[in-house]
Parts: sequence; C-alpha cells; structure tokens
Amino acid sequence: MDYLKKGFSMAKEGAVAAAEKTKAGVEGAAAKTKEGVMYVGNKTKDGMVAGVNTVAQRTTDQANIVGDATVAGANELSQQTVEGMENAAVNSGLVNQEQEEAVALDAKPEVAGSGSEGSDFSQGAEQAGQ
Repeated sequence: MDYLKKGFSMAKEGAVAAAEKTKAGVEGAAAKTKEGVMYVGNKTKDGMVAGVNTVAQRTTDQANIVGDATVAGANELSQQTVEGMENAAVNSGLVNQEQEEAVALDAKPEVAGSGSEGSDFSQGAEQAGQ
C-alpha cells in the first residue's frame, strides 16, 4: 500500500509541477501575444495616420492647382473680353483708332486688390509721368 501511496504522491507532484509549468508557459505566451497585437496595432495606426495625411496633402495640392488654373483662365477670359470690346468699339466707329492708341498708352493696367491704389509708389510714378 505504501508503494501505491508513494506512487500516487509522486504522480500528484508531477501533475502539479506540470500544471505550474503550463500555467507559466501560457502566461508567457499570452504576454508575447499581447505585445505582438499591440505592436501590429500601433504600426497599423501609424500607417493610417500617414495615409490620411498624405491624402489630405495631395487633396490640398490638387485644390491649389485647380484654383490657380481657374484664376489664370478668368484672367485670360477677361483680357480677351476687353480686347474684343476695344476691337468692337473701333470697328463700329465709336472710337477712333488714334484715340484708342492714346488711351492704351495712358492706361496703366492694375490688378484688382493689389493694394497699389493710393500708395506712395504709384503716386510717385504718376507724378514722374506728368
């Protein structure tokens, strides 16, 4: 009987030791799994932030390109309109060719909103031209 008790006792100790090692192994594996998941999550988040920033920057760049093209087109259209109106006025006889050339020489093209109206520089240029 003692042999049985001793054998069962050793088996019990072995099972307890195995359970403790298994528990420690599972805890270690869980910690490593958590680290891996957190690493992947952080890298994914970083990638998403970088991707969103890239898309936002490209969208801004494209909007600026479209805006610049629109302004250039509007400027060209207005210039052609002015030239067409000048030609129509000359061809219809409302304005003499000599008058139109004199007006063109006196006219100073100004950009709307440039802030040059009333500045010392533009006034000095006007006085120098007189």
